[in-house]
Amino acid sequence: MIDPPTTTTAVVILAAGLGTRMRSRRAKVLHPLCGRPMLAYVIDAAVEATGVRPLVLVSPATEAVRGVFADAAEWAVQDPPLGTGHALQVAVAAMAPADDIVVLSGDTPLLLASTIVALLDRRRATGAAIALATVRPEDPAGYGRVVRDGDEVSRIVEERDATSAELEIDEVNGGLYAIDGAWLRGRIGDLTPSPATGELYLTELVGLAGADGRRVVAHEVDDELELAGVNDRVQLATLEADLRWRILEGHLLAGVTMEDPTTTFIDADVELGQDVVIEPHVLIRGHSRIGAETVIGAGSQLVDAVVGERCRIVASVLESCEVEDDVRIGPFAHLRAGASIGSGAELGNFAEVKQSRIGPHTKQHHFSYIGDADVGEGVNIGAGTITANFDGRQKHRTVIGDGAFIGSDSMLVAPVTIGEGATTGAGSVVTRDVPPGKMAVGVPARIRERRPRPADATEG
Repeated sequence: MIDPPTTTTAVVILAAGLGTRMRSRRAKVLHPLCGRPMLAYVIDAAVEATGVRPLVLVSPATEAVRGVFADAAEWAVQDPPLGTGHALQVAVAAMAPADDIVVLSGDTPLLLASTIVALLDRRRATGAAIALATVRPEDPAGYGRVVRDGDEVSRIVEERDATSAELEIDEVNGGLYAIDGAWLRGRIGDLTPSPATGELYLTELVGLAGADGRRVVAHEVDDELELAGVNDRVQLATLEADLRWRILEGHLLAGVTMEDPTTTFIDADVELGQDVVIEPHVLIRGHSRIGAETVIGAGSQLVDAVVGERCRIVASVLESCEVEDDVRIGPFAHLRAGASIGSGAELGNFAEVKQSRIGPHTKQHHFSYIGDADVGEGVNIGAGTITANFDGRQKHRTVIGDGAFIGSDSMLVAPVTIGEGATTGAGSVVTRDVPPGKMAVGVPARIRERRPRPADATEG
């Protein structure tokens, strides 16, 4: 974290707008980028830069935002929302006095903490009433132009009010401010409604500062995308592409190999160990963690999955599961929520596991379903095996002991226990417990003495 300033600082994040151009029932700042709501990135940047929790302004239309972020911020409600200036009035009334007040927009997810710090430093060094961030985009259309008087900002003119000469200005308002807290408290009540909309605009503070003989200075940001806001889904996709590359670049520099970064999608909260290899067309979502030297094969999707070291995942889907070291999975396997796979285990094509523990060195090679089960170490699960875990009303568990051999096409009707070293014959329907070392064969299965088998034999 960047060292917090010695003076007191408060941060206001404006998030009251519903974002009608998003064409969505969801509040704009809750739309996700790389697995996180866009507001999360702004809150993180604010906390890293200042060391304090921000005050987030919401409206009745965006009240759901509070439920998502809970204790990550302080909250105030702008009701009704009457513009950015009115939002700041509500914020100032809700917060304790501070030497500096930083104003951010909740829809600028690429904002860096270093930019906030630089803006604060600029205001303090110059003694200005306001320091505002500016940018020179390739196309300034739609932005408020920054009119300078020498090195200082004299006013911000909205495009619809600009003269032809002012429209030629390529420096625009980035919507990020650091403001003298004491001055703001004395002047925030003097904003006047816009004749066109009746709303109060924060940019009017620039003119009020000039009238008081106070300086307004600019801090120019080089990367226009850093201050870019999201108003529609096209802009959302554009910023997500930039953020995705930032994430990929970070992993590449940290020792991860990606065979084709253009087809690799990794969420912001994913953790990857050194020498992880990611093949083309891979998606890793949520809070997934991948251990060192693991290979994630082409076409795989991992969501909130924890995978150990030296594993190989081939064209498979892993969701909310845990995989220990040296495991081989796929192709076309599916680990569902609650699956736990022991070290050295092997799951082959079309193997499915749900709410089950698969013990170390167990083999479940293909075309099988293990649900609500506890499978021991060194078990062989034959092709076509299923645990019939649902009786139409509730789920039941299956227990398979260490070293058991489950023959192909076995149906284990839960609740049932297969003892340590026990065997089921191919095609058996097991409806009662099989004692350790015994064999169950038939439909329904009957218990017999186990026939000797080579110690190293596996089926499927």
